[in-house]
Amino acid sequence: MDKPKTLHFTFFILAVHFFLLEAAVNPDLKPLLDFKASADKANKLTWNSTSDLCSWTGVSCLQNRVSHLVLENLELSGSLEPLSSLAQLRVLSVKNNRFTGPVANLSNLTALKLLFLSHNNFSGEFPKSVPSLFRLYRLDLSSNNFSGRIPLTVNRLTHLLTLRLEGNSFSGPVSGLDLPNLQDFNVSGNHLSGEIPKSLSGFPESAFTQNVALCGSPMQACKALVTDPTKPGSDGAIASPLNPGNNPKTVVSSSPSSIPTNTEPNNKSPSPQKSSSAKISSVAVIAIVIGDFLVLAVISLLLYCYFWRNYVRDKKRSKLLESEKIVYSSSPYPTQATYERGSMVFFEGVKRFELEDLLRASAEMLGKGGFGTAYKAVLDDGSVVAVKRLKDASIGGKREFEQHMEVLGRLRHPNLVSLKAYYFAREEKLLVSEYMPNGSLFWLLHGNRGPGRTPLDWTTRLKIAAGAARGLAFIHNACKSLKLTHGNIKSTNILLDKTGNARVTDFGLSIFAPPNTVPRSNGYRAPELSSSDGRKQSQKSDVYSFGVLLLELLTGKCPSVIDGGGAGMGYGGVVDLPRWVQSVVREEWTAEVFDLELMRYKDIEEEMVGLLQIAMACTSASPDQRPSMGHVVKMIEEIRGMEVSPCHETLDSVSDSPCLSEDTVGGVSQ
Repeated sequence: MDKPKTLHFTFFILAVHFFLLEAAVNPDLKPLLDFKASADKANKLTWNSTSDLCSWTGVSCLQNRVSHLVLENLELSGSLEPLSSLAQLRVLSVKNNRFTGPVANLSNLTALKLLFLSHNNFSGEFPKSVPSLFRLYRLDLSSNNFSGRIPLTVNRLTHLLTLRLEGNSFSGPVSGLDLPNLQDFNVSGNHLSGEIPKSLSGFPESAFTQNVALCGSPMQACKALVTDPTKPGSDGAIASPLNPGNNPKTVVSSSPSSIPTNTEPNNKSPSPQKSSSAKISSVAVIAIVIGDFLVLAVISLLLYCYFWRNYVRDKKRSKLLESEKIVYSSSPYPTQATYERGSMVFFEGVKRFELEDLLRASAEMLGKGGFGTAYKAVLDDGSVVAVKRLKDASIGGKREFEQHMEVLGRLRHPNLVSLKAYYFAREEKLLVSEYMPNGSLFWLLHGNRGPGRTPLDWTTRLKIAAGAARGLAFIHNACKSLKLTHGNIKSTNILLDKTGNARVTDFGLSIFAPPNTVPRSNGYRAPELSSSDGRKQSQKSDVYSFGVLLLELLTGKCPSVIDGGGAGMGYGGVVDLPRWVQSVVREEWTAEVFDLELMRYKDIEEEMVGLLQIAMACTSASPDQRPSMGHVVKMIEEIRGMEVSPCHETLDSVSDSPCLSEDTVGGVSQ
């Protein structure tokens, strides 16, 4: 090969090399470095191209693309323009900085859900690109220097739940705003005018204050202005029952000193006879004074009733505003101003975050249970937690709650969902735990049954059964003196982590069940708990519920008690599982018990029958005949010779956990 061709080939190889190298570079790297160069005059961002950008301060990533950018209190200035290339950005917060001028065009940030630009010096009109961010849920432009009208294009943000515009110089009306999902709204401290629309009248007065020309509920009532010059009384005077319009400049007052004289059409002076007849006797004066007093009394009563009604309404609304529907449902979070401020209590070894971080996080409702609603919350730093709001629980005093949480918070096992923290206030109780990304056993078994569904295979079902059994056995043996129970075993409370391991959740909450209530999951309920002798949850009743769970895994049917004793036998139907299985086995049709989706797998009949025998033992009518959970774990693991956990030899003889203090153990009872 001659020299020129060799050089050309070498340059070609180098060009390909640099092209591939450039393609491997994260496309978000250059925009972030450009932003730092232009905005970080104080050099507070320790970003550099030699480190992974996903580890930079204020930067969080999803699938190696920047998803969260939280740069607050850093004295940043300049423009946001370089950030407009971050196509996967979901959260942008630059609060409490020194940005000035109009907001850059952010229309490329189509994935943006949360935008916080408050406490800067942005100016100009309402950012024109913001209404194009159709996925936006929270928008905070407060405490800036924005001016002009609030454009009606804001109504395009149909998902918007938070709109904070206070502390600016916006002018014009708000009557055109129509955001049906809005739950946090504030336009105070602007120059707005006109009538507050009915769609916004439910917000508190503090959302509209310091706008002198705004009127209507919840502010002072608007007075109708007559503006048509062709109509009587159209000289701009305020229309009033005492100013009927045919003589708009005549004002009648109840004060006797201001009674008008009759004006002749030809403007002549009144005759002496008419003047003398205009004099009013002392009786009439007294009558007028009494009338004035009665009118004032009636008006005072009406005003009292009006403001009292508003007070009651606002108080009710303040309870509603404790929850802010963040993404898909009503919110998990309390406001801080309405009730006494609670405290977020963290368990050992957990990174701290504040209640404000939960308030600011985007959240998605995961489901409703017997003790409240669970949410997935994505914090500003990109971490994900599950938050359970205890709304239907019967909780006594704070001390009792704290003692019980201290016990539950120290339970750590590979097959339990660990509690991270809890929040306690008089009106709100929140539990914060690990988030399990792969959903619940219920959804895996019953979700989307039909054509195109990927069945839950037998090996996975057996693995889930063993993992759930280990978790429940650990709960039962964590503290012998307390005899802890789960109290609500069901398929929706068996979650799967990112590696597919079963994790038991919602354990120990049955102590907060309201008295004399039957749980929705009564298909898992042990028969002794249905009797009238008032028996409480026990470890044996947990074993029964777990046995029903095993039958659910084997049959693919949802367990539930049917009124009248009948049972639906349809595909995926609703049945009283223990009774139905026993009747089928008695007729020696055992094969009819198993889920049709399991029939495609070979050589598993013996294992399915083995698990069925364990389930039937667990669902024995007599609590004394049911095995312990430690023994259930051993039996399940023996079905396929699974790896036996080293703690199983002592599952039935575990002493009190050394991590629980005597004070804690003595203060809690199940």
